[in-house]
Amino acid sequence: MVTSTTGPRRLTVPVKVRWSDIDGYGHVNNAAMFTLLEEARIATFWHGAEGATNVLQAGHGGATHTYIARQEIEYLAPIDYRAEPLQVELWLSRIGGASLDVCYEIPVGGEVAVRAMTTVVTVNPDTGRPRRITPEERAAWEPLVGEPVQVRRGR
Repeated sequence: MVTSTTGPRRLTVPVKVRWSDIDGYGHVNNAAMFTLLEEARIATFWHGAEGATNVLQAGHGGATHTYIARQEIEYLAPIDYRAEPLQVELWLSRIGGASLDVCYEIPVGGEVAVRAMTTVVTVNPDTGRPRRITPEERAAWEPLVGEPVQVRRGR
């Protein structure tokens, strides 16, 4: 459930860390982070989830499929197991014709521990081809558009 905004253009989505997300060092596993970000994204965009926009009729049997075209995560600090949910900050940096860039930051202890960006493509499930973002979707998402997340590039 999206609980609040953290200033203009950002939403905060609480995501519970499961014991199975933890690696042998007691930190959230790097591969599990993809799933935690996915949970925040679904809670925000899919119809029926308790989120902020809820406009995508996505998922199994839905009118839209969402495919991930690209995903990048920068790990700035380890995240230990915790009983309280992570507060995933989420916004958009771009809305294209059939795709959008979702940006994330996860603060822990007053510092950003994770930065990430996902390019999501909206797809017609009948044809398997990208489909245009609707005016309703664009109107719901435009208030979330801000600057892209800043990640360091490879050396």
